[in-house]
Amino acid sequence: MQLYRLANALARQGHEVDVIHCVDSYDMLAAGRKMGPALGNHPNVTVHSLRSRTGRLSPLVAQQTGSTWPKTKEILQVLYSKKFDVIHYHNISLLGPKVLQLEPDYHDFIKLYTTHEHWLVCPMHVLWKNNERVCDKPECLRCTLKFRRPPQWWRYTGLLGKSVRAVDTFVSPSEFTRQMHQERGFQPPMSVVPNFVPEVDQDPSAVETSPHSRPYFLCVARLEKIKGVETLLPAFRGYQPADLLIAGTGTYEAEVRRQAAGMTNVHFLGSLSQEQLGGFYRQAIALLVPSSGYETFGLIMLEAFLRQTPVIARALGGLTEVVEQSQGGLLYRSSEELLAAMERVRTDAVLRQEMGERGYRAYRERWDESAHLETYLRLLEETALRKLGRIPWHEPARASLRFPATAPA
Repeated sequence: MQLYRLANALARQGHEVDVIHCVDSYDMLAAGRKMGPALGNHPNVTVHSLRSRTGRLSPLVAQQTGSTWPKTKEILQVLYSKKFDVIHYHNISLLGPKVLQLEPDYHDFIKLYTTHEHWLVCPMHVLWKNNERVCDKPECLRCTLKFRRPPQWWRYTGLLGKSVRAVDTFVSPSEFTRQMHQERGFQPPMSVVPNFVPEVDQDPSAVETSPHSRPYFLCVARLEKIKGVETLLPAFRGYQPADLLIAGTGTYEAEVRRQAAGMTNVHFLGSLSQEQLGGFYRQAIALLVPSSGYETFGLIMLEAFLRQTPVIARALGGLTEVVEQSQGGLLYRSSEELLAAMERVRTDAVLRQEMGERGYRAYRERWDESAHLETYLRLLEETALRKLGRIPWHEPARASLRFPATAPA
């Protein structure tokens, strides 16, 4: 979603954006689920959906060898198709690190890589050790086997170090994620460019009927163990003042439902669109963010701030940073602190309103589309000046940027 939003935000400013993505990767990870309806793109966005004759073997080759050879020709065809100013990589794991070395037949371009996850320092992307807890120290081979994934032997060579040297600027969505990469031995410097969510049409003065018959706290998350949704249940067991509404699906859903069996104050909403979620955000007492793993940022917190809804989040990873910068919510470290925070927000309407307003102000200052693009475009200019000594897209007869964004799915 972040790549989709960025591509279309740039397109609306008049820039040309080509998106390269790997359908084979999606097919492998979707486990038989059909691809959802395509999101509409601005006319300035061109999407290149890559499929290989080798099918699912293609991302497996990338995962095992680090090579992108099944799709090298198709990617280079896009890079040769026009003169790009910026090549920006996102989530390249199933294209392999060698994709970073692919270059067009011209030289006045810059390369960026955004760390939407921790793949550069973690084979499993998420620093979630043995599929059980946050990673305290690397034991990557054992952890990979615990996840039932084939080991990536290329990680024990110099391939990654050689490949990242082709990137001019690395981008992190949070200071926390930048620090985690440094602590795990990743040497290249990183610039912090926070993620964003676009503004939505809403009338703050409008009176809206609550989508639920009782007061409620909202949790929006993929139902995976790393998201920690099941850790909310002890606080709601026997809790009478408000319900817990859970929006989302995932492979851990059956287990969460099993643990919540018999709890009449816990309700599962399934998968909801942003439009459907809007009313649930606005009428919630607070958004609960219980992630048990290291989030690189926490986009759903911005979605709550956009609706002036406070957040109660686990004090872990990039979540802490967003709450501290916004003062739009509370942090907790235990079930007892979670329950205390819930009661404080529920019973203090003035505090709830103040946190909602602070969260919204911080959203407008730091995390809306215009704030993000201002920071992002400034970083592109700084990178171009450092590498090329000039900013090609500011030269006469140029009015916009051209760049492909690369992601596997």
